[in-house]
Amino acid sequence: MQQIINFVIRNKTFLLFLLLFFISISLTIQSHSYHKSKFINSANFFTGGIYEGASTVSNYFDLKTQNNILVEENNRLRSQILNNSDSTIGSKILIDTISYNGRYKIQSAKIINNNYTSSKNYLTINKGEMHSLRQDLAVITSKGIVGIIDNTSNRYARVLSILNTKSQINAQLKSSNHIGSLVWDAKSSTKVQLTDISKFAPIKQGDTIVTGGQSSIFPQGIPIGLVEDFVIDIGGDTYTVNIKPFNDMTNLSHVYVIENLDAKEIKQLENPVDE
Repeated sequence: MQQIINFVIRNKTFLLFLLLFFISISLTIQSHSYHKSKFINSANFFTGGIYEGASTVSNYFDLKTQNNILVEENNRLRSQILNNSDSTIGSKILIDTISYNGRYKIQSAKIINNNYTSSKNYLTINKGEMHSLRQDLAVITSKGIVGIIDNTSNRYARVLSILNTKSQINAQLKSSNHIGSLVWDAKSSTKVQLTDISKFAPIKQGDTIVTGGQSSIFPQGIPIGLVEDFVIDIGGDTYTVNIKPFNDMTNLSHVYVIENLDAKEIKQLENPVDE
């Protein structure tokens, strides 16, 4: 202990300089959006490399499970192509989005970090700006939705998970097209909530919830999950619905990133610049 005290006394000027230097850097980053953006991108690049290294080791021991998942997915897709049927929810996604008159572009990616234990959870994927990824692109698996890209660096992207209290996604009852907002109350990683569903909606346990398509991010009809239960809200006009997602959000590996090629045109139309 005495040696530590002596070290601090001998180097007090240098240590004071370091302290003031880091404080000034922190204040600069917090008060200037440009510096803050550059710092976040640099942090994403650094942490992305660490996550990818850890993911490589983890994936090595999980190869058998992931190969089985990919084989199962390929079999479902092949079966649907041969039978020209859309009855299988899990295999419906990619076929539908590819056939939307070229409106959507899809590319695959791998999750290298996945958080699901806090109230604001994110995932990191191994593709970024150099792969034409940007903010507000949809991220799904063969089973259903995962989240929305909210930040990118050159080689990596961060995904705002549906298990995040900031997440809000347009969704609907598949059977009746009643629209609501998909949110998360942070109580369980196995449940998300659909709010603002009209009390006149013919909802029942086991109903399928899909994306509503009333945004430029997710195509309509991407599976989300099944209704577990629901309660009438205090106002008496709407339901809050508990949903069990098709995806196990604690066990994700490969994802698909969807880009709406008409998104820019839609946003310009909906948010005109005053001249």
